[in-house]
Amino acid sequence: MWLKPTLPKAKSIGSDPSAGVRPTLAYVAPFGLFIALLAIRRWIPSETFAVLRFVLIAAALAVFSRRVIPWRPSFWMASILLGAAVFLVWIGPDALWPGYRDFWLFHNFITGAAASSLDARLKGNAFFIVIRVIESAILIPILEELFWRGWLMRWLIRPDFQSVPLGQYAPVSFWAVALLFASEHGAYWEVGLIAGIAYNGWIVRTRNLADCILAHGVTNALLAAYVLVYDKWQYWL
Repeated sequence: MWLKPTLPKAKSIGSDPSAGVRPTLAYVAPFGLFIALLAIRRWIPSETFAVLRFVLIAAALAVFSRRVIPWRPSFWMASILLGAAVFLVWIGPDALWPGYRDFWLFHNFITGAAASSLDARLKGNAFFIVIRVIESAILIPILEELFWRGWLMRWLIRPDFQSVPLGQYAPVSFWAVALLFASEHGAYWEVGLIAGIAYNGWIVRTRNLADCILAHGVTNALLAAYVLVYDKWQYWL
């Protein structure tokens, strides 16, 4: 049965004049900072980098994005279930077929390997674990959904992205974002592609970015719990 979205009473974030004179920054700046930090992490000690990234990303979201972040999902339960389903898809291949991730499609010079770059000492660092879980379950879903489905999916349809309604479907935009989202996840690109398709489809169905943020947050929160409970740190690259 198809869901009929009930849009929140608040103004659409795509047409919110409070986004400022440079609205693109609200959607792109936190994600750009996130990618820039990944590029320099090899030169910074792991614990220092974890704190630095958490503080800078939180600050970027507060400074640039606070007025465009939606907080009212239209379909709470369905978004939670979607997030849980994506989590199962994410861990499924490795749980069902040990050694699956060592296959050349997922272990090569382009995708890298499914191995954590984190210092093993951090496994016993409660402070690091707390900020990493908060970052994974809250900050990253917000910054990624703002960028991928709040901005890029609309910008590929029309550079004046605010004139494009959230969730408007266009084949090139839909599949380009799904593929780019997959490429962001390295050795987990194939489950990343499925996740990208699922989240893209959800924004098309709900037309509410808050639902995608919630679904994405549930996926990441469950994955964080899985990492910690079952010692599967390879999922935290």
